[in-house]
Parts: sequence; structure tokens; C-alpha cells
Amino acid sequence: MKIIYEYSHLGGTEILKVRYPEIDKEITDIISKINAQRLKISKEKTMPGKELFSPKDMNLQFKKYFNKAGYKELRDTYKITIPNYKKEIPGVFKQIDFVKENVLVEVQFGKYAFMFYDMAKFQYFFNENKADLGVEIVPCHALHKQMSTGVSYGEQLVYDIERLKRHFPAVPVKIILIDID
Repeated sequence: MKIIYEYSHLGGTEILKVRYPEIDKEITDIISKINAQRLKISKEKTMPGKELFSPKDMNLQFKKYFNKAGYKELRDTYKITIPNYKKEIPGVFKQIDFVKENVLVEVQFGKYAFMFYDMAKFQYFFNENKADLGVEIVPCHALHKQMSTGVSYGEQLVYDIERLKRHFPAVPVKIILIDID
């Protein structure tokens, strides 16, 4: 796969390049190793029988390469309690797929809400002083058109963050849009 666009929110790209240049290079190298394949046969009404790129296969490849490079999962488990409410909900967690040093990395081939939720998770771990920045790797619009319906695309995420200005997320983020070679 290849990187076709990078967006820096609150200096995310610059922090990565200056403070974590090895991690920046590793992320770029891992993206270049991903071999997207049309392994999914669509059963959707809008494109029956069409061969689509498989998010599941790409996620497995990302996991293999990030784990091989020493990235680990980050998970915070806690109990939910809210004011003036007696019920407690134990065993709830926030989780990031890939973390190295204080750099959080998420690869998202899901619905748009999950891309935006990744921003909230970056904010959570940043506020907990467990992260300096987040990196979100997402498909570009052209790749999204060759995947199942429901998969979102990075241009929408960048567009929305631009309109929120500096208010959300209030954490440095680098967003990477990827496409097939």
C-alpha cells in the first residue's frame, strides 16, 4: 500500500518526525508492506459478486507487521460510575491496537463513527498522560469505493476535524490516508 495524503492536527506530524523519527519511519515502512488483495466477494445488493479489498486481511497484515516491530496493545480497564446514579458498571475498557513509546496507532477500516471514536480514545490516553500523539491510518476515498459499503474514508475525517478547528481532538494527531499501489 502507499500513503497518498498526510494531515497534521495540532502538530502531530511534526512531533512524530522530531521526537519519534524511528517510529515515523516504521509506520511508513509497515504501510508499504501491506499487500491489499481482493479476497472478499460482495453479497451486497449494490454490487453482488464483485471482488472487493478485504479489510479483515489488511487488518491481519497490519497486526503482524506492527507486532513484529514491537508495538503492543494499550488497555485501560475501569469501572463506570456517574453522579447521582447508584449503578456501577465494572470491567469497561478503552483500548488502542498499537502503541510504542508514547505513540498511539490505530488502523481503521470500519464505519465513520469508529474513526471519530479513535480520536476520542487518543484524547483519553493523552489526558491520562499515556500518549504524546495519535496516528490514524485510514483508507482514502478511492480505496473505500473498492471495499464493502460501510467502510469510511479519511477525507471525511480530515474535513470534519478542520471544521472543529482546534477544539476536538485536543491532542496532536497525524492522519494517514492510504491507497493500493
